[in-house]
Amino acid sequence: MSIPASPNESLKTATFAGGCFWCTEAVFQRLNGVRAVISGYTGGHIKNPAYREIGTGRTGHAEAIQMVFDPQVIRYEELLEVFFATHDPTTLNRQANDVGTQYRSEIFYHSEDQKVLAQEMIALLENEKVFENPIVTGISEAVAFYEAEQEHQNYYNDHRSQPYCQVIINPKIDKLQRYFSNKLT
Repeated sequence: MSIPASPNESLKTATFAGGCFWCTEAVFQRLNGVRAVISGYTGGHIKNPAYREIGTGRTGHAEAIQMVFDPQVIRYEELLEVFFATHDPTTLNRQANDVGTQYRSEIFYHSEDQKVLAQEMIALLENEKVFENPIVTGISEAVAFYEAEQEHQNYYNDHRSQPYCQVIINPKIDKLQRYFSNKLT
């Protein structure tokens, strides 16, 4: 992923797996300060996986998004808040009807600071008992990220009338608008 930046910008990268990448991409595309969101695969053990391989669950990859953001506009902690508010971090290898390790909840950190902030966010959510069940979100060092096929990019924006978008993604967008309206573009 290549995002042009002016010399005065210090853009950062974040990588999250929160179930289906169509959902996660749709949420983070709407945040002010997020410059680009790419759907793809990470955390697995083969190079250059394809969607059909990911779907088997045998590659070890998660459907994920990688984003470039401006920390002067939106902090990593705010991205974590949105991440935890817009998917279920308490279900192991599952989001709604999507089941398998490719749909796991995982944060792939790009720096020691991101790792610590993710750990602190999970500890805070657990201590405050925000969720009824324990959080199962993994925290792993970012590894190779493989961009998904073109038909998976910008999926929600291009296919809003699809039943999956209406039933699964629309409620996430509604929640985003309800709780994070001050962070939206």
